[in-house]
Amino acid sequence: MAPSTVQEPEAHPSTVMAVVGATRRPWYTQPHLMQLYFSLTSLILFSSTNGYDGSVGGSQLALPQWNEFMGYPVGDWLGFINTLYGLATIAIYPFCAWTCNNWGRKWGIWMGYVTLAIGTAMQTAAPNPGTWIASKVFFGFSVAAYGTSAPLLVIENAYPGEQGIWAALFNCGWNLGGIIAAWTVFGTQNYTSSWSWRLPGLLQCLLPVVALPGFLMTLESPRWLVSVDRLEEARTVLAKLHTGGDTTDPLVDAEMAEITQTLRLEKEAATSTSYIDMIRTPGNRQRTMISVTLGAYGQLVGNNVISYYLPLVLDTVGITNVTDQTLINGCLQIWNLLWSVAASFAVDRVGRRVLFLTSTITMLISYILVTGLSGSFANSGSHAVGIAAIPMIFVYFAGYDIALVPLIISYPCEIWPYAMRARGLTISQISASVFGVAQTFINPIGLQNIGWKFYCVFIVFIAMILVNVYFGYPETKGATLERMALLFDSDDAAIESIDSKLQVETVEKGDITKVSVEAV
Repeated sequence: MAPSTVQEPEAHPSTVMAVVGATRRPWYTQPHLMQLYFSLTSLILFSSTNGYDGSVGGSQLALPQWNEFMGYPVGDWLGFINTLYGLATIAIYPFCAWTCNNWGRKWGIWMGYVTLAIGTAMQTAAPNPGTWIASKVFFGFSVAAYGTSAPLLVIENAYPGEQGIWAALFNCGWNLGGIIAAWTVFGTQNYTSSWSWRLPGLLQCLLPVVALPGFLMTLESPRWLVSVDRLEEARTVLAKLHTGGDTTDPLVDAEMAEITQTLRLEKEAATSTSYIDMIRTPGNRQRTMISVTLGAYGQLVGNNVISYYLPLVLDTVGITNVTDQTLINGCLQIWNLLWSVAASFAVDRVGRRVLFLTSTITMLISYILVTGLSGSFANSGSHAVGIAAIPMIFVYFAGYDIALVPLIISYPCEIWPYAMRARGLTISQISASVFGVAQTFINPIGLQNIGWKFYCVFIVFIAMILVNVYFGYPETKGATLERMALLFDSDDAAIESIDSKLQVETVEKGDITKVSVEAV
């Protein structure tokens, strides 16, 4: 993919955004927007289950009570235990996408609650290692259900022009879950009973329970309602979300026109959609390349080595005390949240490409330094050298946080047209799960057999990723969901005909701006 494919959507002004610019008032003066933001914030909390499991899995490795209960798993057996979680997500993701397209975006979240409750009960009350291991399967089911439905609701319900920020914030819940897991294990490390690891298992469901009131207030996606020809209901939902219930507001007119016209043209172009359509056109092939590679990148940059196996990594640099290891992990999770949230608010200011490229360069440099310091410690045994590796781990995760946390979910959601959005997100998440399973299985074996030298593999991967991002990832800053086709489908984009059918008239009289949207 040549660099010339990188386009700026601002060259194609949106009717919706023209109306927003003429009518927008501060959000804190509009109760319906405060309710919308509360709903979207609650949806973000559903991504916490993935971050919680990732962090608690690494933290529990440092607990003697958990290791004794599990029979001191190492190497390929430890890898197998952790792969079940990823295998479960791979198995259920296609069904989750089908559910979102056919039953609505909210059904998947209810599925997540049921499977999360089962997994939490099994892990908390586990009488033997087999039950504990089986609970990971149900946690995987819940993560897949939440991870498919919730981000679609976030990006499709968000106020026009804010989809990028809210979608980027979604995966920051991963870090929030990681914080709760890490500090819970830090607080229970001195328990002499099995509650040192059972309590962290029980709290897996904390943030989804906190999110329940906001989820109950969440309305079904208006785009899904349009897709099943429930047009009046879709108009009512858009009005409740964005204009305080005024179905005659020009913004509702503009949004309905853009959404209905886009979905109608998509249906005319293809009476039905399937996974094969993802490689049928040049634009879709580029979208598929991005979705598959981005999911893989989230696993191939070496983050799993540090997150799932942080205690083993710290062992390689001479930090073996349980308190020190769990304290470092807790601080790391707070660090991750701060950087990922800051990057989420920057996506529409600096753009996705800047974040991707800055992230990859930062990870490459810091991983080289971590590898060098780890190798030096292995040869010299110097405690000072081992300590010096810790800041580099934090720098590495700052690089990871500014792109791969906020964009790994939001970018695939943005680039796919409605009819294939759920499938596009599913492909990206399956890719992440496949490579995650492989990494989870391989990493403990690599660390056990060759130690710090295993890090060199990820240096090569990060360098390859940098090249592909530079040549293959276009900027999406400033485009609405319905207009994203202009970036990928060029002259074939059905959206080009929409603005020719709409006319926006703005009349200013004193302090009052009147906006009308008409078909022409």
